[in-house]
Amino acid sequence: MYASGLSELVEVEDRRKKRAPWGVIALVLLTGLALIRNGSGEFDVGPPQPARAAAAAADSRVPGTTVAGGRKDLPFAAPDRVRIPSIRVDAPIISVGLDSNGWVGAPPPEDPNLAGWFTGAVSPGEKGTAVIVGHVDNKQGPAVFYGLGSLKKGNRIEVARKDGKTAVFEIYGIEVFAKNNFPGDRVYGSKGTPELRVITCGGGFSKQHGYDGNVVVFARLAEVR
Repeated sequence: MYASGLSELVEVEDRRKKRAPWGVIALVLLTGLALIRNGSGEFDVGPPQPARAAAAAADSRVPGTTVAGGRKDLPFAAPDRVRIPSIRVDAPIISVGLDSNGWVGAPPPEDPNLAGWFTGAVSPGEKGTAVIVGHVDNKQGPAVFYGLGSLKKGNRIEVARKDGKTAVFEIYGIEVFAKNNFPGDRVYGSKGTPELRVITCGGGFSKQHGYDGNVVVFARLAEVR
């Protein structure tokens, strides 16, 4: 796979001082989104898929947006927990990087209620695009982001950070993208403000190839508590 060797392009050892450029992040995640392809797909009713009306706007930038508290972004702090009240998600977050093959890691599939923050991107609340991933299901049943496709514009995602602050993001779009035609620029490109992408498997499923797409939630920082 052409994902091999990408570990040399992403420096994450000192995340406060140096971030991987979004283009590298996009390439890594585009090739490595198979990290969440191993959903079982064994259930008669698959996970909900985003409604067409929930598609993200083509230009999500909001010039001059200031969140509650008067500031536009937060300093670095690793995330601790993600909550999505509208779909009853309340899950701890672990750090995921690249594995020995240069692919993005994933939370252990055996724990259905676990999300992963990709450390090659910014932390949630920092200027740029933060990325949280998680499984849609496992062999035992639905997993943490099973309901992701049922979210709607205006729903909120709360990310509790280890500095004691909670970054609250408002969803402005939810879409499914085919893994073989993933729009890295659109998904991972920085908008110049703090944004969040939450990603899981979606689309059709086959035993041979797993899920053929990814559900991507687009959200921007709306509040800091």
